[in-house]
Amino acid sequence: MMAFLRVNIIGFVIILIKGLTITFSEESKYKFLDFLLYELFISCICIFVYLSHRYSPRGFRWMQTMIFAIKEINARENFLPNFKIGYRMMDSCDHILTSLRSALVLLNGQDESVDNYTCVGDGHPATQAIIGDAGSSRSVAVLRTIGHFRIPLVSYFASCNCLSDKLEFPSFMRTIPSDAFQIKAIVRMVKHFRWTWVGAIGLDTDYARFGIQLFVEEAKRSGVCVAYAEFFPTTYKRERILEVVDIIKSSSAKVVLGFTGEGELIPILDEFKRQNITDIQWIASEAWATATLLWSEYRKLLIGTIGFAIRKGDIPGLKSFLTRIRLSEAYSLPFIAEFWEEIFNCKLNNSLNLHVHASTSRKPCSGHEDLITVENTYTDVTQLRVSYNVYKAVYAVAHALHNMNGCKTGQGPFANNSCGDIRNVLPWQLLRYMKEVNFTTFGQEVSFDKNGDPIASYDLVNWHEGPGGTVQFVKVGFYDAALEGERELFINDSIIFWHGGKQQAPVSVCSNSCLPGSRKAPRKGQPSCCFDCIPCADGEISNQTECFKCALEDWSNEARDRCLPKIIEFLSYEDTMGITLTFISIFGACVTIAVAIVFTIFRQTPIVRANNMELSFLLLLFLVLCFLCPLAFIGEPTNISCFVRHTLFGISFALCISCILGKTVVVLMAFRATLPGNNVMKWFGLAQQRASVFICTSIQIVICIIWLTTSPPYAIPNSKFHNSKIILECSVGSAFGFWCVLSYIGFLASMCFVIAFLARKLPDNFNEAKFITFSMLIFFAVWITFIPAYISTPGKYTVAVELFAILASAFGLLFCIFAPKCYIILFKPEKNTKKHMMGKGNVNSKKSIS
Repeated sequence: MMAFLRVNIIGFVIILIKGLTITFSEESKYKFLDFLLYELFISCICIFVYLSHRYSPRGFRWMQTMIFAIKEINARENFLPNFKIGYRMMDSCDHILTSLRSALVLLNGQDESVDNYTCVGDGHPATQAIIGDAGSSRSVAVLRTIGHFRIPLVSYFASCNCLSDKLEFPSFMRTIPSDAFQIKAIVRMVKHFRWTWVGAIGLDTDYARFGIQLFVEEAKRSGVCVAYAEFFPTTYKRERILEVVDIIKSSSAKVVLGFTGEGELIPILDEFKRQNITDIQWIASEAWATATLLWSEYRKLLIGTIGFAIRKGDIPGLKSFLTRIRLSEAYSLPFIAEFWEEIFNCKLNNSLNLHVHASTSRKPCSGHEDLITVENTYTDVTQLRVSYNVYKAVYAVAHALHNMNGCKTGQGPFANNSCGDIRNVLPWQLLRYMKEVNFTTFGQEVSFDKNGDPIASYDLVNWHEGPGGTVQFVKVGFYDAALEGERELFINDSIIFWHGGKQQAPVSVCSNSCLPGSRKAPRKGQPSCCFDCIPCADGEISNQTECFKCALEDWSNEARDRCLPKIIEFLSYEDTMGITLTFISIFGACVTIAVAIVFTIFRQTPIVRANNMELSFLLLLFLVLCFLCPLAFIGEPTNISCFVRHTLFGISFALCISCILGKTVVVLMAFRATLPGNNVMKWFGLAQQRASVFICTSIQIVICIIWLTTSPPYAIPNSKFHNSKIILECSVGSAFGFWCVLSYIGFLASMCFVIAFLARKLPDNFNEAKFITFSMLIFFAVWITFIPAYISTPGKYTVAVELFAILASAFGLLFCIFAPKCYIILFKPEKNTKKHMMGKGNVNSKKSIS
């Protein structure tokens, strides 16, 4: 056993607990039955040493826990009756080759130590089950060597997801959850704290390689980026350690996942301490989430560490068992001798302890040392996590044997419903019973799924500094895969103590979150978590990740963080432009009425009678209608108002131009009637004049009826010209119908212009044709200008342009035709005589056409 305690300067020192020995006990103190020995290979870390040769009382507690479980099982009368369980321990040195050698020693029946039990059987007992190894890589190596024998291997600390592959490792089982669950829990936690830029490091072993690979894949699916994933070799190389530390130091990721065992992290922490790197928030994997070994020297680096630890349990009676060891045992068992020296810092006579802390300066042990007075990791049973897994592993094997022993013939799980033979246990039969194990210990259920994994549950622990500078693993949450959805993970943020004494979780992002109103723009060649922020386009808002278009009736505000209802715009009576146009419209109508009043008062005067008085009054009436027409264009457009405004516009102007056309024709025909023998005026009397106005207007009415019945105007919201506004306007419906209405007005105006132009030089001091010609020129100028302005002007200004054309043309007609007459009537009454109207020498040349 002395060799088990030797410090290996190039690796880890581990004690393997070898050999659960099942013996058939005496039925009475006078009768002795044969013993049937089944050895179970148990790998239990007892002493944990890395280059600095640190002793691990935590590992020694694991070994003692296994012994306690075995003694407890042997003491139960109703459990495995007539059978006792023994044990044997061997050292793996945390080395794959040593683990393989130890396994083969047991398989080949080679005895390296003296048994404390007398076992009778056919030769040396064969190994029927293995508990261990603690390391994933070593478990993989052992399984690949002995897997063909279907010997059950139950590990309490090998969590690599690779071991869940039943095709490659059909006989592997464990009492610690697979890393697949741990990684899922870690990523969920990372998302909870909004860390999107996280580093990961680990020793170059199966445990770290598979674990970090799972972390990278799960993080990618969850939108978390891994800044780096670095591995350092199992054999110490300072150059590589410095490379890893430089990567961590230079990265903007301030949260680092350490996927290693507790001692494996020491070279990295040593370099952190030397370079005074204190701004890293550590996430601990379950392998070191509750490791007190690191606290004393690296407290400032590790305070605030957070990680998922194996769910702890209570084992009544364990503490008294742990403290039962006495000095006499230390003299007889070398590994207890080393334990005694390390715990009490003394030296035993003839000790071969070569531990770095064991020096000749140590005082001799007095013999009065008592473990009951010691408070350290070994005696602390408040954080039984791995120890509890060891306890459950032993009981899992024991329950499988108990079930095999209690199997009734004809109800077994094998061919023909046969049972396994407890006196001649075959490993593959024991494996079958172990898969069906289901028991409860101290309130926790123990069972295995189809991959040999237990129900996954973890405690989320946070490293606090307790009284006297000790470490306290405060439970701040949990992860339970048996729960569903969001209930799987619970975190109590209020009691978490963060690294550096911060009250809030540290920030670890490649790029800061975009402000509202901007979106992420990926950086070329970099992970998705690294991005630039660019403002959203008009009409879009962002959720700090992407930009989204607002609804059609909404528009973004200036900050691009909210959609606001678009401004509804139309030419209203509240607008300055609307008020102005309304005033001009009413003013024009009033002026027209005033002219009509003047004409009414002076209706018997020659100037009124000489210019077709009836058509003049009709024209004034229709001009009032033209001036009031713009009032239908002002206000919120509706289908009815759109229907009315275009119809009113088209018909009112048709009436006006028809009257002017009638006046022009009468003027021309009146002068032609003065020729000898020409009695043409009989065809242009009052009845004919009225008929001409009616016919010309009726054509426009027919055009409007066709237009309105086929595709009438209607109100539409228009965002074409102003995205931030909804312009309520009237669509003309059928553009052809609209332009037909305008074209017909233009056709009547053209006829007026041609006839008036022909009659402009007729002999008369007050030839009305001259003024009609001029009015038509203004009319054409206005409407020719209107067409391009109407097409190119957006929004409510389109309506304003149309109203301007209507009012301008109406004023043109009013002033050109009636202003000269009103001027003479009001200011030059001496010219308002028949003689003056006829002109010199032409007194008898004209007839009254009134």
